Amino acid sequence: MASTDTKPTKHEEKKDEERTLTPTAEIKINIALIERAVAELEPRFTHRVLRSLTALRKRINDKVLRDAIEENYPAESTVKAKLLSWLPPAAEAEMDIDSTAQSASTPPSKPTSDPVPEAEIYIRLLIIHHFHTSKENYARSIQLSNETVDKMLALNRRSMDPIAAKIWFAVERSYELGGELADARPLFLAAQRTAALRHDDDTQASLINRLLRSYLHYNLYDQADKLVSKTTFPISASSPQFARYHYFLGRIKAVQLNYTTAHTNLQAAIRRAPPAKTAPGFYQAVHKLFVVVELLMGDIPDRSIFRHPVLEKALAAYFDIVKAVRTGSLSEFQATLTKHATQFEADKTYTLIVRLRQNVIKTGIRRLSLSYSRISLRDICLKLHLDSEEDAEYIVGKAIRDGVIDGRIIHEKGWMECEGRKNGYGPDVSEVYMRRIAYCMDLHNQSVKAMRYPLDAHRKELAAAEGAREREKELAKEIQEGDLDED
Repeated sequence: MASTDTKPTKHEEKKDEERTLTPTAEIKINIALIERAVAELEPRFTHRVLRSLTALRKRINDKVLRDAIEENYPAESTVKAKLLSWLPPAAEAEMDIDSTAQSASTPPSKPTSDPVPEAEIYIRLLIIHHFHTSKENYARSIQLSNETVDKMLALNRRSMDPIAAKIWFAVERSYELGGELADARPLFLAAQRTAALRHDDDTQASLINRLLRSYLHYNLYDQADKLVSKTTFPISASSPQFARYHYFLGRIKAVQLNYTTAHTNLQAAIRRAPPAKTAPGFYQAVHKLFVVVELLMGDIPDRSIFRHPVLEKALAAYFDIVKAVRTGSLSEFQATLTKHATQFEADKTYTLIVRLRQNVIKTGIRRLSLSYSRISLRDICLKLHLDSEEDAEYIVGKAIRDGVIDGRIIHEKGWMECEGRKNGYGPDVSEVYMRRIAYCMDLHNQSVKAMRYPLDAHRKELAAAEGAREREKELAKEIQEGDLDED
C-alpha cells in the first residue's frame, strides 16, 4: 500500500521556522542584518529589520532584552554593561532556569568583539519601546531617549540614518507619554535643520511629522501651516511617513475651510496607510476626519466604510451624524451631537462637526425644494425647526445665492417658489470630470514612484550588454578573418 504522507514544501518549512523563531533569536538575526548593511553599504537590509519592529516590540520583555544583549556582546564589553544597567537584574530563579536550559542544549558561541554602533542604537530603540509599556518607566524612557540622541549625534554615521528616524519617533512617544511633548519641540527643530543640511531624507521626513504632531496636539494650526510652507517633504520618504504627513495636512486644511484640498490629502493618507489590521488606530483616525470632510463638502460617504470590520465600531457615532445630515433633520443632528460630544472632542472633530449645522439646513432646504414648487417661509421654519421666519428667509436666500437650490423668494407673499431641476450637463460637470482625470493621473504617477527596484540591478544589465557587445565584436572579427583567408 502506497504511503499517503507528503513531504512539506520549502515554503511551508520556512513558515514553520519563522513561526518558532524566538524574539531573542530574531534580534540576533536583525543585528546580523544591520552589520551586513553597514559592511556592504546596503540600507535595504536595515529597512528590512525596521519593517519587523512593530511586531517584535510587542513580544519583548526584560528577559528577552537581557538575553539578546548577553548573546551579542562579549563579557568584558563596556557597551554591554551600559545597556544592562537600564534593565532590572535577573532573578535567581530565572538564572537557574537559564543555566538548566543551556546545559541541556548546545551553548551559543560567545562573540569576541562588539557589534557595529548601529546595533547598539537598535537595542536602545527596543528598550525605549519596552519602557513605553509601563507607566512607571515613562521617566526612564525620557532619560534613555535623551542619552540615545546624544550618542547618535556624537557618532554621526550616515549608515545610522534609517534607525535614527525610528529613534526620533520613540523620543516623541516618550515625551508624549510623560506629558512633556512641548519640551521636545526645540530638540526636533534643531535636528530637522541638521537633517535638511545633510540631505537625510528618512530623518527629515520623520522629524517634520514629529513637529506637525506636536503643533496639532496643542492646536497650534498657524505654526503647523507655516512649517508646511517653509519645508519640503522628501519625495523618497516611506509610505507610512507620507501617510502621516497627508493626514496632518488634511487636518490643517480642514480647519482652514479648504475642504477640497483636505479631502485630497486624506484620500492620499488612506491610500498610503499600512493595512487596517496592522495600524488600526491610524486607519480609524483618518477615516473619522475623512467622513466629516466629505460631509462638509456636501457629499454623503459611502455606506461600505461603516461596515468595515476595523471601522464599524469606531465610526458608530459618525454614522449617526451622517444619517442626520442625509435626512436634513436639525433636531436629530443636535440630539446626536449632544449624545456623542465627548467622543467628538476626544477625536478633535467637534468644531468641524458643529460646522455641519449649515449643511443640515441646506440639505433640508434642498429636499423641500424638490418636494414643493411653492412653500411658505413659516412652513420652512416649522419643518427645519428654525427659530423664526427671518432666519428661514436668510437661510433660503443664502442657499439660492450659493446655488444649492434654484428658486426665488416672494417677499410680499412670504413664500419660496422653486424652479425645475437643472440638466446634468454644463461647465460644472466638465470641471468635475477633469478633476477625476487629474486624480487618476496623480495616482498612477505616485504608484510608479512607490515601486521598489533592487539596488545596482542596472549594473548587471550593463555588464551583460558589454559582454554581448564584446562577443559581437569577436564574431565580426572572426568572420572578417575567415573571408580574407578564402580570398
